[in-house]
Amino acid sequence: MMRKRHNEEFKKETVQLVIRSERPVKQIAEELGLNYWTVKEWVKRYGKQEHTELVAKGIKLSPEAEIKLLKKELADTTEERDILKKAIAVFSRKPKTNTLL
Repeated sequence: MMRKRHNEEFKKETVQLVIRSERPVKQIAEELGLNYWTVKEWVKRYGKQEHTELVAKGIKLSPEAEIKLLKKELADTTEERDILKKAIAVFSRKPKTNTLL
């Protein structure tokens, strides 16, 4: 199965739509014929950058859009923190020694 490649501009425009829209990501993805998880990954990757660019251009987000974006950033950061905690726990374990020798 061939995966369709989208250019950076399309991805950023999709993220802008998600940030500015009151509609759920799933609905936007369906309307654009995209996979929900793909769009969610784009938002994770480009969302913070997009927000910074919008602010730099003097474009003010609505309070609802800003809260939505900040909640997404918080969820992503929390997920990354939890993954790192688990990794630390795994790598901090002492290796099992072979008692058969």
